[in-house]
Amino acid sequence: MTKISAILIAGPTASGKSALALRLADAFGGAIVNADSMQVYRDLRVLTARPDPLEEAKAPHHLYGHIDGAVNYSAGLWLADVARVLEVLRREGRLPVFVGGTGLYFKSLTLGLSEIPHVPEAVRASIRAQAAGVSPSELHARLMHHDPASAVRLRPTDPQRILRALEVFEATGKSLVSFHTARAAPLLETQNVFAVFLATEREALKSWISRRFDAMLHAGASQEAEALHARGLDPALPVMRAHGVPHLIAHLNGSISLAEAARLAKLDTARYAKRQLTFARHQLASFQWATAEDAETRAFEMCANFLNAAKK
Repeated sequence: MTKISAILIAGPTASGKSALALRLADAFGGAIVNADSMQVYRDLRVLTARPDPLEEAKAPHHLYGHIDGAVNYSAGLWLADVARVLEVLRREGRLPVFVGGTGLYFKSLTLGLSEIPHVPEAVRASIRAQAAGVSPSELHARLMHHDPASAVRLRPTDPQRILRALEVFEATGKSLVSFHTARAAPLLETQNVFAVFLATEREALKSWISRRFDAMLHAGASQEAEALHARGLDPALPVMRAHGVPHLIAHLNGSISLAEAARLAKLDTARYAKRQLTFARHQLASFQWATAEDAETRAFEMCANFLNAAKK
């Protein structure tokens, strides 16, 4: 039906990406592929705003809720899953519609992922054991001592990436930064790909984030966080740092009120949205910036242009 080889919809959280993806998948006979690092986890449907069963029934959905929270999922694992999904969609003749808020996923999909050496499980387990009970700021100080080039690029509040850098240094004796120049071939070439980043006015985005988190609370977000907390997982795992999870767990432990947990979760999410905008501005150069309405119009225009060119 269309010569577009793929549609890529990125954007900050709560910007209307999923609704647009559904409309385009329906129009072009496509299938939706998740490009959000938190929506892969089956433990958190509500708190990660995963599509609900009614939405999933409107078009095929792939890579949603297929990973257990105990797994330290990564961009590399996601790319391996995407490669399998793309093969299925090619056989079915379906257009892949990627949608999500994880800029690194889109960057690695279109530019290739840095070829970082495998870290032996024994090294990973040793670093994690040494980090148990250690604050993120202390871990960052350790990284600054061993690998300052990586440390200056990472926030002291990001324990997962700090641990990753420490693991790579321990396993290779080299800085994580030193491996960033070598990249594997991308799964998607940007030619004939419609790639858009949904631009949203900041104050409006804050309002949407606030309303959505309130809706999540009504939909059972606290119960979801409680069930996850009961599993006793490593707090450094990605699923334990999903927006709202640490704050709701603090509320469940009696440390803060529900109102304060909600306030902090909204603030955390808004800050993340700002980082998403910054990443896209500097790292996703091939993506057009548009509102959801303009993006939909441009996708149909691109399709029409391909069809007209094919007739000549």
